[in-house]
Amino acid sequence: MVEDGLLTSVETDELPQDKSVMSVINKITDMINEVNNGASEIGIGVPSVVDPVEGIVYDVQNIPGWEKVHLKDLLEEKTGKTVYLNNDANCFALGEWMFGDGRGKQNMIGIIIGTGFAGGIILDGKLFEGRNCGAGEFGMIPYKQSILEHYCSGQFFSRLVGVRGEEIYEKALNNDPASRKLFYEFGGHVAEAIKIVLYTYDPESIILGGSVSSAFPLFREGFERELKSFGYPNSLKNVEISVSKTEHVAILGAAALCANHARVNNTEK
Repeated sequence: MVEDGLLTSVETDELPQDKSVMSVINKITDMINEVNNGASEIGIGVPSVVDPVEGIVYDVQNIPGWEKVHLKDLLEEKTGKTVYLNNDANCFALGEWMFGDGRGKQNMIGIIIGTGFAGGIILDGKLFEGRNCGAGEFGMIPYKQSILEHYCSGQFFSRLVGVRGEEIYEKALNNDPASRKLFYEFGGHVAEAIKIVLYTYDPESIILGGSVSSAFPLFREGFERELKSFGYPNSLKNVEISVSKTEHVAILGAAALCANHARVNNTEK
């Protein structure tokens, strides 16, 4: 529950065992009822392709059978509240922009580095989604006979090295030379992705989030070394690149969907 930009309550739970559409909808409804304190709007961030206008989510990760779900309509019918939804990367960017280190920025990119690699884009003080809500899918850009996501997310370790990232992380913390070398290499790949973002959008700020971003101290050296080859050194001096410090930014980002809708409507009036 978010009130006046402050997180007042949090409820977490596992997905129901069968993961069917209505089982998940019922679970979400129960959780909303647990924390609701009179809120009239609900914001939802989903790790999938989203049609935010029609309120449809497609091919939700980790939930088999969720190939095309009219989530907005289903939840509005169950709760009687207005529902806004978007993909998780856009929610992350909005959350940082409204409640985190992105406040006051007109042009900001939020990058999620986790099981995948994707971004949310704030341009001229507005969330830029693209025609199909596909803007910011940097991880799908071709790279080294593959795509960036395979090199710039946890998939680098699982897919290309064949070891779980958590295992490499623990070894690197204990100064295992081979593991630290892998993180150095990983940082170089992430820098290549960030250079693409810089060349494309020239933002004031890039904020990294997601589970893998917490390992930034381990890949900072490789990241910073590769970033030095960026073609416009003066531009690089003027951009802030940081790791998110915003607690529960995923929840704040979902709540930001509601606040952003009200802000956009007021601006257009």
